[in-house]
Amino acid sequence: MSKIALVDDDRNILTSVAMTLEAEGFEVETYNDGQAALDAFEKKLPDMAVLDIKMPRMDGMDLLQRLRKKTSMPVIFLTSKDDEIDEVLGLRMGADDYVKKPFSQRLLVERIRALLRRQDALNSDATGEVEESKVLVRGQLTMDPLRHAVTWKGEDVSLTVTEFLLLQALAQRPGFVKSRDQLMDVAYDDQVYVDDRTIDSHIKRLRKKMRMVDQEFSAIETLYGVGYRYNEE
Repeated sequence: MSKIALVDDDRNILTSVAMTLEAEGFEVETYNDGQAALDAFEKKLPDMAVLDIKMPRMDGMDLLQRLRKKTSMPVIFLTSKDDEIDEVLGLRMGADDYVKKPFSQRLLVERIRALLRRQDALNSDATGEVEESKVLVRGQLTMDPLRHAVTWKGEDVSLTVTEFLLLQALAQRPGFVKSRDQLMDVAYDDQVYVDDRTIDSHIKRLRKKMRMVDQEFSAIETLYGVGYRYNEE
């Protein structure tokens, strides 16, 4: 049973969403501000967090920034109806997905299930056995899907689930272009719609993390109007 943390200062949302998720078989913990959630996460992390952005004491952006220093667990942001700045900034800071308020609870459940499936696919081998052949090596890049581990020039790079999947898709076939639609298919289930801006934001965040290890990192190339390509160095 996956444990989901809901963090929102709207008690009606906390109550109704928690009831829906529990009915779907999830274990749910609720918090009405970011600081309360962070205090609880210091003791034990959930499997996923759903964060509102605008909250008292500590908002969702601040909470996400602190979480990303210690964990790559999936995070979904709840954003204001018309605030595109929140969406883009949240993705660039390391959120895996976002859902706009007001939202369909069924949509949120599907987004949660999609992220958890992707997390499970990275964390476990279908046969239950670790295979050396699953480790992907491309020049200075090494990716181990079974351990969700990435290194560049021997230095560890901490990626979210979405960032890992996008980098893996690009690095599997160096020199070949992946369109944004193809990358959407890799990172999201068919029933989950995202737009081009979402993929672009994830790629920008991915590049930023790689350049924190190597300022000269340039393996991911943008082909404007076409997509992205990984160039083996």
